Amino acid sequence: MQNNQLIQIAKDFGSPVYIYDADKIEQQYNRLTAAFKNVKQLKINYAVKALSNISVLKLMKQLGAGLDTVSIQEVQLGLAAGFKAENIIFTPNGVSLHEIESVAKLGCQINIDNLSILEQFGTKHPNTPVCIRINPHVMAGGNTNISVGHIDSKFGISIHQIPHILRIVDNTNMNINGIHMHTGSDILDIDVFLYASEILFDTAKNFKNLQFIDFGSGFKVPYKAGDIETNIEELGEKLSARFNQFCKDYGKPLTLAFEPGKFLVSEAGQFLVNVNVVKQTTSTVFAQVDSGFNHLIRPMLYGSQHEIRNISNPKGRERFYSVVGYICETDTFANNRRISEINEGDILAFSNAGAYCYSMASNYNSRYRPAEVLVYKGEAHLIRKRETFEDLLHNQVEIKFKK
Repeated sequence: MQNNQLIQIAKDFGSPVYIYDADKIEQQYNRLTAAFKNVKQLKINYAVKALSNISVLKLMKQLGAGLDTVSIQEVQLGLAAGFKAENIIFTPNGVSLHEIESVAKLGCQINIDNLSILEQFGTKHPNTPVCIRINPHVMAGGNTNISVGHIDSKFGISIHQIPHILRIVDNTNMNINGIHMHTGSDILDIDVFLYASEILFDTAKNFKNLQFIDFGSGFKVPYKAGDIETNIEELGEKLSARFNQFCKDYGKPLTLAFEPGKFLVSEAGQFLVNVNVVKQTTSTVFAQVDSGFNHLIRPMLYGSQHEIRNISNPKGRERFYSVVGYICETDTFANNRRISEINEGDILAFSNAGAYCYSMASNYNSRYRPAEVLVYKGEAHLIRKRETFEDLLHNQVEIKFKK
C-alpha cells in the first residue's frame, strides 16, 4: 500500500488504526501452496490466534484454507465465518476435558497434547478421531518465549513418552488419525525443521490408521529490508520429497498439513499512529504517539523490532527517535531509531502488524482498542469499529452502596 492511501485511511477511519492488505495475504497463501505443489494432498490451516477478525477468516476460507484453533471461542468464530467443522482442527493446551468434548461434539478434528487428557478422552470416546501433538524437543528461533518444541515446553507430549501413548491407545482402542508437532516461531534453518520432521515420521510409524501429518508452522518472515526469513521454497522441495517417500513406505497417501499464522498475515498488516508530542530531553528525542503496548505489545513482550516509517514526511532528513506510547508504563516501541524527521501531527506506520498485534490488544489505562480496516481489491473496508466509552462499560455491573 502506498503512503497516500495509508494516510487517507487514517483520515477516513481515525488513528490509531490497523490496516490489512488482502492481496498480500493471498500472495503468501499462494507462495506456500506453490512451494508444496509436489504433494498430492496439502492442507493449510490458518492459525486463528494470529488475527481473528471474522472478515479475515472469511478471506482465508475463500482462499481454500482450513482453520487451526486453540479455544472453543475460536472454533465458534470459524463456524460463524462459514467454515465446516471438519475443516477446523482444535489444538488447545491446558483446557478442560469438558471443552475438548464440547468441540468434538461440533465435529471438529481434535488434537491432544496431554497424556492424562488423552487417556480420559480415549476411554470415553474411543471412536472419535484424535490427532496427537508430539513435543520433538527441538528449539526453534533460539527464544524460549516463541519456541514451543523444546524440552521444557508445556506444549506437546514428549517423544520419550511414546510408549505411554501406545499403551493408552492400545488400552482404549481409540482412533488416532493424525500426528502433529509445532516447534515454535522464527525458524531460521530449515535443516532444524527437517530434523524435527524426521522425529515426527518415526513417531507416525507407530500408528496404522493415520490420515494426516501436521508439521505446524513457525516460518520466519522478514521485519526489515535484508532481514533473514525461512526459505519456504527450499523447505517445500526437500520436505515434499521426504513426505512422498514416507507415504510410499507407509502404504497409502496421507495429507501434509501446516498451520501458518504469522507467515500469512504478518507482512500484510500496517499499524498507523498519530504523533502527539515530540519531546526532547538532555539525551533523547521522544516521539510520543496516540497508542501504547495496550495496542501493540510485541516490542515490550518479545523485543520484536517493527520497522517504523514516517509516512507524512518520508523524504525528510533522518534523525534518531525513541518512539513511545501514552500508557502510564514504560511502553517503548523503538529506542534511538533512525526515522525521517518527525513533527507533531505526523502519522507513523508500523510494519508487520498483521500477526499477534490486534489479537493481543487490551483496554489497559481504559483506552479504547483501535479500528481495523481490510483493503480488498484496492478498496478500504472497515472490519471492526473503534471502541467507545459504552464498550468499556458494557459488561460492568454497578452496585449501589449504602450510605
